[in-house]
Amino acid sequence: MSVPPNGLLADAAEHRLHARRTTLPKRLQGPGPDAAQKSRILLAASAAPDHHQILPWRFVEVTAAKRNLLAEAFVQALHERDAKASAQELDQAREKAHRAPWLLLAICRTQQPEHEGKDHIPTAERLVSLGCALQNMMLMCTALGLGSSLTSGKAMHAQAFRQLFALPAHESAICCLNIGHIQSSRTNRQRPSPADYFSTL
Repeated sequence: MSVPPNGLLADAAEHRLHARRTTLPKRLQGPGPDAAQKSRILLAASAAPDHHQILPWRFVEVTAAKRNLLAEAFVQALHERDAKASAQELDQAREKAHRAPWLLLAICRTQQPEHEGKDHIPTAERLVSLGCALQNMMLMCTALGLGSSLTSGKAMHAQAFRQLFALPAHESAICCLNIGHIQSSRTNRQRPSPADYFSTL
C-alpha cells in the first residue's frame, strides 16, 4: 500500500485534530465501540510521551455489570460532601454512572513508590503524560466516528471512589473518559487562535 505524500498526511492529521469535539455523556448513545475499536483507542494512549518510561497512568473500564457499584460510589461521595443532599440530588449522582456506553476511569500514579527505581518524575510531568494519552485516545475516537468527553469532579477525591477502585496512596483518580456514538452534536465553540497563546522570548 502506497503512503500518501507528507502534505496529504499533514492535511489529514490537521482535519482530525480540528474535527475533535467534546460530546458530553448525555449526548452519547450505544452501542459503544466494538472490540477492535477499543483496541485501537487503547493503543493510541501508548504514543503519549513518558519520561523514563515509568507508565504513570492506567485506565479501568467500568463494565455494565459494575455500573451500579459506581453509581453507589457517586452517591456515597455526595454524602461525604453534603450529608443533607436531597433525594433528587442523590438520584442525579447515581445516574452519572449510567450515561456513557463505554466508560473508563483515568488513574495517575502521582507519587514515586520506593520500588520504582527511577529518578523522581514530578507529578506535573505525570499528569501531562496522562493528558497526552487521553488526547490521543479522543483523537482516535474522532477518527473512528465516535464521540468522547472527559468528566471529573469532587467525587474523584472521595474515599468511596478510592475504595471502589482500590487505589493505593500513590495513585489518584483524575477523570472519566466517556465514549460512544454521537446522538446529538453540541454547538461548536470558538477556539483560541495562536495569537492568544503564543509569544516569543
